[in-house]
Amino acid sequence: MPLPDWLLEEVDEVGDRAAFAGVDELHRGLRALADRYPEITALTRVGTSRHGEPLLCLTIDGAPDDPAALVFGLPHPNEPIGGLTALHLAARLCADAGLRARLRHRWRIIACIDPDGLRLNEGWLAGPITHEHYARHFYRPAGPDQVEWTFPLDYKDAYFDAVLPETQALMRLIDADRPDLVCSLHNSEFGGVYYYLSRAEPALHATLQALPGHVGLPLDRGEPEVPYLVRVDDAIFDGPSTCRAYDYLTGRGEPWTNAGGDSTSSYAGRYGALTLVTELPYWTSPAADDRSPSGTGYGPALAAHARALTDLSTVLADTLAAVAGDLMVPDSPFWRASRSFAVMMAAGARSARSRSTAPEAERVATVAEVASLTEATQCFRLRYGGILLRALDGELAVGNTRPSVRAARARVAARHAEWLAADAGIGDHRPVPIRDLVATQYGAVLAAAEHLAVR
Repeated sequence: MPLPDWLLEEVDEVGDRAAFAGVDELHRGLRALADRYPEITALTRVGTSRHGEPLLCLTIDGAPDDPAALVFGLPHPNEPIGGLTALHLAARLCADAGLRARLRHRWRIIACIDPDGLRLNEGWLAGPITHEHYARHFYRPAGPDQVEWTFPLDYKDAYFDAVLPETQALMRLIDADRPDLVCSLHNSEFGGVYYYLSRAEPALHATLQALPGHVGLPLDRGEPEVPYLVRVDDAIFDGPSTCRAYDYLTGRGEPWTNAGGDSTSSYAGRYGALTLVTELPYWTSPAADDRSPSGTGYGPALAAHARALTDLSTVLADTLAAVAGDLMVPDSPFWRASRSFAVMMAAGARSARSRSTAPEAERVATVAEVASLTEATQCFRLRYGGILLRALDGELAVGNTRPSVRAARARVAARHAEWLAADAGIGDHRPVPIRDLVATQYGAVLAAAEHLAVR
């Protein structure tokens, strides 16, 4: 499908970036826009992070009867593409009255909803964007510490009400504005581009599918992030739902171990909002959209992934057990994350193992499926092994030289080095220019807003 000229012009004018932005740069960007365009903007503090950071929101006026749109970056703090996308979107809306009129929304834009978590990723944002540098400075919160997944939940025997202050800020905005569009600006790590929509919008799908190709990125046609996802179109999935995940896992006889809550999409859905999530990779490869037969059985590919996740969960769990009682900072974000991901990796291994023997796994996997399973294995090893190393290094940094801590640090460092060595020989990955990532995500937000405006 050819993209409309106005959208191509917007996508093509996104400028180059040498690095991702940290908290202070994102906040400066919002303040600068508010100072430059006081007649159409208002910068407000809509909440406070757990560590006392302001949560800043730029409001950009529309017509009095225009619906509201909420756009926020860093729902996961290891996903900084959205911070730059939010700033670029805000700058273009401020500068171009014609664009505002075309999109017909009143905008609420938060460049960073998790500043505490982003600060713990700032060690890799300036590059080099290599797998090793990324892994050694990586941080992703434990499930109950993730802004995206701590909305209230009350479904069967799954219950969550420990809503984070950052999530509460989003809830207040959603409740006040009842937006018709919500864009939660995520990104993935490997592969191609794919989307989540809270409901099927067939007239929008073709535009979303065409955007990545315009900047030379493939659609992702590999294994979905989680097996219960519903594919509504090529590289477009129904928005992830904790309730659907619960029914899928318990329906297969697997235990429910998720300690988090529900998602933005579920919460905003009570007001009929269309929620868009655009997932983009830092690294891509020709395998991302290759649907040709791989020569490998789908069941064996899942089984290999299950074995790798079991090994990773064992490393995490055994390390946690080895240092239990000897920690000086046991509730650091890195220890909390390590405990959470030890459970998550064990659950992922059970699920993959169960699926590997199901009748539907008795087929040949596509090249894209094998690649995505291999990439997921390596991604989880490097990122969660990296967090565990940071937890142990944190203990040493505060003077905890107990033998159990030093020995655990040496063991984990050796395994992480093995995983890095294995990673070097896997796939034909190339880093994606930051400009292309921001342009694709920005284009998707514009396309969704214009789609709703026309409708």
